[in-house]
Amino acid sequence: MQKQVYFFTGILALIFFFANAAQAQPEGYYETAEGLAGEDLKTALHHIINDHNEFSYTSSATDVWDILKETDRDPENADNVIMIYTGRSIDAVQEYNSGNGWTREHIWPQSRGDFGTSQGAGTDAHHIRPLENSVNSTRSNRSFANCNSCVEVVFQGESTGSFYDDSNYSFEPRDEVKGDVARMIFYMALRYEGTNGELDLELANTLFDQGDNAPLHGKLDDLLEWNDSDPVDEFEANRNDVIHYQFQGNRNPFIDHPELARFIWGESEGELWGGEVVSTLHLENRESGKLFPNPVDYQMRYTETYSRMEIFNQTGQIIGEHPHRESIDLSYLDSGVYYCRVYAADGTFSMHRIVKL
Repeated sequence: MQKQVYFFTGILALIFFFANAAQAQPEGYYETAEGLAGEDLKTALHHIINDHNEFSYTSSATDVWDILKETDRDPENADNVIMIYTGRSIDAVQEYNSGNGWTREHIWPQSRGDFGTSQGAGTDAHHIRPLENSVNSTRSNRSFANCNSCVEVVFQGESTGSFYDDSNYSFEPRDEVKGDVARMIFYMALRYEGTNGELDLELANTLFDQGDNAPLHGKLDDLLEWNDSDPVDEFEANRNDVIHYQFQGNRNPFIDHPELARFIWGESEGELWGGEVVSTLHLENRESGKLFPNPVDYQMRYTETYSRMEIFNQTGQIIGEHPHRESIDLSYLDSGVYYCRVYAADGTFSMHRIVKL
């Protein structure tokens, strides 16, 4: 099944549907991993994303609740967040709410390594997503796999598209997020390699019992399949940018370069990774102009002739308007992720994502 395409209304709809989808990784971010293979490639990537900024799970200061309200914001309703396994949109302020709101789902379960909610793996937003409490309980710490004896997860009488297996201890998420799940699990196995006193999380082609607290997760072959069958979409790419530029300061390499999973665990293992393979997101909107440099520190240019442009924040508010100039001064923007609508002389426009350093 193809990923869900959101047909939104209002300015947020335009932002997410027409946004330039080239992921905004910094130039040279993966340079030290290029030309490497096997364990050398995995080690180099680990060092690139290691030592991220850490936040508390629950705090009066910025915590995981606050981060998820930004990373998983509903593009159609900026007051809501999207539930990972059901796709439902829930009021973001309903944190737990005596079990009637939403909770924080660790895609790599806390018990698989027994790391709890301590800083590090327990609060890493790259693998924590909003979810209904009852669905969270159903998933529990099940391994991810294609189900054999499938029982559909139903929430409030409605189908969710997710399943648990009645014959073994596994969970199959809805088709629209299978790739997202795989890439989050890959990230965790790469980020936590046993360095600096942290856990060494590893992948296996095994399904684990509920009481098994080993730092292992499966099922690798199915996760590799999901990574290919469900490509990165705009929501996932934007989430990666928000975590990187607004909070943790690190990226999920498997969102920027999904093919890396094959080079580390799949059929290309042992081959040199050149860094030149990109996800299909980079191929969208190729006929529209480009903003560069992006990410930007101070001045930005546009590659095509335009009449004017508008800058929006992530809630759709216009915070800057610019007539045609050879160079656009963006020094007034705080660090973060923004969107730019560029108008041609005939009134047509294109949308682009900007990362301000």
